[in-house]
Amino acid sequence: MEVVTKKKLILAAGRGHPELSSEVAANLNVPLADVVLSTFANGEIYCRYGENIRSADIFVFQTHGGNINDLLMEQMIMIDAAKRASAKRITAVCPFYGYARQDRKAEGREPITARLVADMLTCAGADRVVTVDLHTGQIQGFFDYPVDHLTAVPVIADYLVGTLERDITVVAPDAGGGKLARRFGTKFEEKGLDVELAFIDKRRPKGTHNVAVATEVVGDVEGRTCVLVDDMIDTAGTVTSAAELLIDRGAREVVIAATHGVLSGPAVDRLKNGPVKEVVVTNTLPITDDKQFDTLRVLSIAPLLGAAIDAVFSDESVSSLFGGDNL
Repeated sequence: MEVVTKKKLILAAGRGHPELSSEVAANLNVPLADVVLSTFANGEIYCRYGENIRSADIFVFQTHGGNINDLLMEQMIMIDAAKRASAKRITAVCPFYGYARQDRKAEGREPITARLVADMLTCAGADRVVTVDLHTGQIQGFFDYPVDHLTAVPVIADYLVGTLERDITVVAPDAGGGKLARRFGTKFEEKGLDVELAFIDKRRPKGTHNVAVATEVVGDVEGRTCVLVDDMIDTAGTVTSAAELLIDRGAREVVIAATHGVLSGPAVDRLKNGPVKEVVVTNTLPITDDKQFDTLRVLSIAPLLGAAIDAVFSDESVSSLFGGDNL
């Protein structure tokens, strides 16, 4: 007797970003899985799938923002439940990968927490990871299975091309951001814009967090529109300090573009009061009402995530979505 099985895609979402997960489901034209998630009085998390997921290709969707530790644990529990329910393949979809900045030891006796998170996903039962704009691409090496590393550069660049005019300088906030700046520069040049590249020389006092001082600009910025690009905006100290330096060096205006709008603590006040024409982020993280301000533009990453999930499910190339420029 020959049995022919039919592949089944299931998208299961945690409670980290219901708006984005619903939008991704709409792009895929599939309903979100029936998942019961609740929290006991002592803080423990409960999960149960309300439908049969045996032999399914399940994508467990959770962005690690807000109460990051609870959301991480919730995703692990959802993955474990899927594994024990005999799902055929489990993909952890993490639009924002938590602890990505702790990817190395900067000083003695520190953890490498980005690796720890990778190990936790592996132990929980994940077979694959889909994520967007890791803090450093080398984090992919923390996994012993495929990582589909998406980038929001095309989404942000396409929007900016319609708003920028001429004499553009793409600025990296530090020397390590050169690759990201080149990606934006290439996208702008493809659209016929005149583009230069520059970077900020910054100093971070030893033993501090979320503290960086921009000291000098390397590159041509005088009289030009500067697009300051980064993977995330957390407290906005780095980018607002860089924007002030760029204006001081003669830049005509400054636009800030980043994939992840963490916007912690004083970020909103700094961006509202800084010399910034516009701040462009994507919705990999929920942007609550208290984080909204007039010059903030939030772009949807859902079509890109939907296309990537569909490619993974269909066993097609994910890199082809970006012309191979997503590593």
